[in-house]
Amino acid sequence: MTTTIRPAGPVQQGADGARARSYDVCDNGRPVGAVSLSTDPAFGASAGILRSLVIQEADRRRGRATIAALAAEEVLRGWGCTRVSLVVPEDNPAALGLAAVLGYTERSRNMLKPLRGAAPALPSGLTGRPMTEREYAEWAATSAETYTREWMERGVPEEQARRKTERDHATSLPDGQATPGMYFHVLVHDGAVVGYVWVARREGADGDALGYVFDVEVGEQYRGHGYGRALMHLAEGITLDAGLGLLGLHVFASNTPALRLYESLGYEVTQYNLAKAL
Repeated sequence: MTTTIRPAGPVQQGADGARARSYDVCDNGRPVGAVSLSTDPAFGASAGILRSLVIQEADRRRGRATIAALAAEEVLRGWGCTRVSLVVPEDNPAALGLAAVLGYTERSRNMLKPLRGAAPALPSGLTGRPMTEREYAEWAATSAETYTREWMERGVPEEQARRKTERDHATSLPDGQATPGMYFHVLVHDGAVVGYVWVARREGADGDALGYVFDVEVGEQYRGHGYGRALMHLAEGITLDAGLGLLGLHVFASNTPALRLYESLGYEVTQYNLAKAL
């Protein structure tokens, strides 16, 4: 058995160096599956994505997926990529197992919670309100650097991390605080702002709108008092007030306290985001 990948079409190339290409997975020249690759628009041309890898049912369990994935990584190296990422739905344990064998590690996961009825009431003494213009300006002055640092702390090269930060902020907030569908709120205790949350209206994979927690933070001096849970309850209220019944979020795998909080609040994993250095 000789497994190879064979181009199924020309390279699609953008002006900024972006590339994409599909390949047939072949066994002695006979197509048995397909693989799709691209560079990552969020991180730039030096970051690759293994977008899909499918082997026909009758030809599985013979190592073809492993060989095809390794061949795909060689293509990405040839494109100048230093890292490759992939997304695995939570209901695909076989793909998670293959990724582990290939040396991919979990970088983050996406989670989702259906909202029913009213949001939990905030504890006594806590209130939530929209950010003022001044508070938003203070948040904006530091959020980009914080976001960049979070990616770098998880092994993403600085150039890629800064590109993602710039792209995400430009895409999400073209009009700053006035961008439609963006909700910035603060949590207040005894007159002091103890944390903030940014909830956005997004379109889900099925086309339905949902709320999405883009950023949530408790001030360092206020941590350990349950304010993180209160902020997530505030986020539920914001989402419900916007007429939405689902609330999603993204969390880094290494952030164990946040993961435990979200699980205790009823969020469930929808996908795992994995990465590997090339």
